[in-house]
Amino acid sequence: MHNVTTIFRREFSSYFATPLALVFIVFFLVLAAAFAFQFGNFYDRGQSDLAPFFSYHPWLYLFLIPAISMRLWAEERKSGSIELLMTLPITTWQAVIGKFLAAWAFAGVALALTFPMWITVNYLGDPDNGAIFAGYVGSLLMAGGFLAIGACLSAATRNQVIAFIFTIGICFAFLLSGFPVVLALFEGWAPQPVVDAIASLSFLTHFQSISKGVIDLRDLLYFATVIGVWLAANSIVLDMKKAD
Repeated sequence: MHNVTTIFRREFSSYFATPLALVFIVFFLVLAAAFAFQFGNFYDRGQSDLAPFFSYHPWLYLFLIPAISMRLWAEERKSGSIELLMTLPITTWQAVIGKFLAAWAFAGVALALTFPMWITVNYLGDPDNGAIFAGYVGSLLMAGGFLAIGACLSAATRNQVIAFIFTIGICFAFLLSGFPVVLALFEGWAPQPVVDAIASLSFLTHFQSISKGVIDLRDLLYFATVIGVWLAANSIVLDMKKAD
């Protein structure tokens, strides 16, 4: 646990060692507010809630989270510092967990800084704060899922741009897997259990379920499984790439 904490502190502090963290956070906050209040027709809806705010999170994360994850391992491999990291008295799994938690905490900081919007809707009306809290939980879990995928792909290449593009592609596939137009491609020939399994892989389906105010154990297990599987794959990829 101590080794994971050490890696976490090292990585988390590195985000704020350059102006990049500030640029990312400001960009995220501006886009989140613009989508919620402008494109989400917040004032025209006549409802005091953050539903428009959360509805755009999957699409914001589709591009912003890969920008965080692409550097996790690709930069280490390109600079050669990964060799130094792996000579430390830590296991590959501890390094994977520490880096992931640091990136997830950074994404959490950006998300937490949107709290003035929560205060605003409470000032303007009487929202369901339980549903808003659930929306924040779902958003953080979804960010963790995106980051776990991005971390694994970052470990597979030295090129951050390639990691960025592939992460967007796979996360986009996870988002779309629950859409009717996608499921229609399988319904004609695939057994129904297969179609249901594809639908259950959708980030969007599970996130929307939580953001409605219902924190279901199945949705929590889904995100925990996605994060766990991709982090395990991340560790395997690193072990395979040690010889590179």
